[in-house]
Amino acid sequence: MMWWLLMQSAQANTFMPPAATDIAERVNSLYGFLLWASFISCVLVIGGFIYFAFKYKRRSENDKTAYISHNNFLEFLWSFVPFLIFMAVFVWGWAIYSQMRTFPEDALEVHVQAQKWSWSFEYKNGRKSSGELLIPVNTPIKLVMTSSDVLHSFYVPAFRAKQDVVPGRYTALWFKPKYKGEYQIFCTEYCGEQHSGMLAKLKVVSREEFDDWLANDPYKGLAMEEVGQKIYTARCAICHHTNDQKLVGPGFGGLFGREETLQGGEKVMVDENYLRESIMNPNAKIVAGYPSGQMPTFAGQLSEQEITGVIEYIKTLK
Repeated sequence: MMWWLLMQSAQANTFMPPAATDIAERVNSLYGFLLWASFISCVLVIGGFIYFAFKYKRRSENDKTAYISHNNFLEFLWSFVPFLIFMAVFVWGWAIYSQMRTFPEDALEVHVQAQKWSWSFEYKNGRKSSGELLIPVNTPIKLVMTSSDVLHSFYVPAFRAKQDVVPGRYTALWFKPKYKGEYQIFCTEYCGEQHSGMLAKLKVVSREEFDDWLANDPYKGLAMEEVGQKIYTARCAICHHTNDQKLVGPGFGGLFGREETLQGGEKVMVDENYLRESIMNPNAKIVAGYPSGQMPTFAGQLSEQEITGVIEYIKTLK
């Protein structure tokens, strides 16, 4: 295991990110073949140009170009050999793609919700998490994904796995991680101002650790404001500072108890009811200076405990 980690670390710095699935290793092999085939072809073609330029260059004013007839065998060869390479790459790539799109029947399903600018995950037993996808090692995982707003794209470099996440429909992706560890999830479809910050962690653990995590309350022993802080870090930090500085949305520092001016000139006090409505129906009251439709609704995505926790956490920020 230590040797594998050292090799993958070196590889990540020089060639490709660590390959953590069988499919990723097959993709690496195909990519390496294409790279070497392209390099050899480049050397042969450019080298041939240079060689013949010197071999047949004009050496005096009286030199005349010799008559050179075509060669049927060579013409056939330089057409047929690239055709064979192309067909080999096509079959090789098709076999990898077919494996990527054939979902194992015993795969563990996780539902993925994408929205500007966060990832949330829901398991079959109802357990939810935000910003972190926890899965067991050596287990096929099927992600059933949708978006609540715009087009996103789920990408894990270490798995060579990428799939568009489309509003109003489901897309799916599967992988089988071979090694325990933490891997980075990116959004690779431009989705707005904070696109580059739409990140999450994929954590691969033992089956025993996963089963224990799946069965336990994630907020056990936490005060309400601590629950809210966890939700803020996973779902809110991309758009809201903890001070009073504007990001995409207003800063939370000193927000509670403040009077805000809405579009149209109406004034409203920021209390528990206002904060709850802003979480559940963010376009009901738009503060002057902010565009409507920017914040997505969290209705159905956060439990009552989580909503209350966020409100209590905002109340602590001065």
